[in-house]
Amino acid sequence: MLKVRIIPTLLWKDVGLVKGIGFNSWRRIDTVLPAIKVYNMRGVDELILLDISSTNEKREPDYESVKEFSQECFIPFTVGGGIKSIENIKKLLRSGADKVSINTEAFNNINLIREGAKMFGSQCIVVSIDAKKENGRYYCYSHSGTKCTGIEVSRWAKEIEKNGAGEIIITSIEKDGTMEGYDIDLINEITKNVKIPVIASGGAGNYEDMFKAIKDGKASAVAAASIFHFTEKTPRAAKMFLASKGIPVRK
Repeated sequence: MLKVRIIPTLLWKDVGLVKGIGFNSWRRIDTVLPAIKVYNMRGVDELILLDISSTNEKREPDYESVKEFSQECFIPFTVGGGIKSIENIKKLLRSGADKVSINTEAFNNINLIREGAKMFGSQCIVVSIDAKKENGRYYCYSHSGTKCTGIEVSRWAKEIEKNGAGEIIITSIEKDGTMEGYDIDLINEITKNVKIPVIASGGAGNYEDMFKAIKDGKASAVAAASIFHFTEKTPRAAKMFLASKGIPVRK
């Protein structure tokens, strides 16, 4: 088993970080740079920054801000939000992102995933899947969880893997921000259908939730936001807990 990664997620809206529940009810919690500086010292493996309003506002990524953030980020840095073209990807990588996370535009143009992987390498192309369960099946949502695509997550996961995605972030819209645990069935719906790494997201409330996402859901990494922002739990302590359960983690 490869070493599992612990990845804080920063949800960026307008000029600061926000926290919501179910992709809604956003409230301001912090600013980006101080959070990045804290995580640099807390033993995290990677960091994900998602601009949650850029797609719906139909604007390009904020390259200048990403450049400023990346200069203070000394761990692998994934940036998502508003990516619609190869040029967007190129500019984000030049601004200091190590990977880009794409959601909405992948549904509109699967060639973006394919061409991005060819040009920059699959390791740079992450596809984010936001999902909700309806009538017993999980469906993909776009536009920051506001539009149902009608595509089942298992079918979409296989499609994006075939087109060169190097990694998948799977987020349960219903579990997002609740701190009630990951949706293990949803994670399994992805991991049993693809061979690329899967990052579980949405719902972490304690270290046991992370363990279940890895052990039962077969996730390669766990992403979390609220647990690190609103409790005394830390990425380093999460690693210690997982190691005590026999899960290999990065030091």
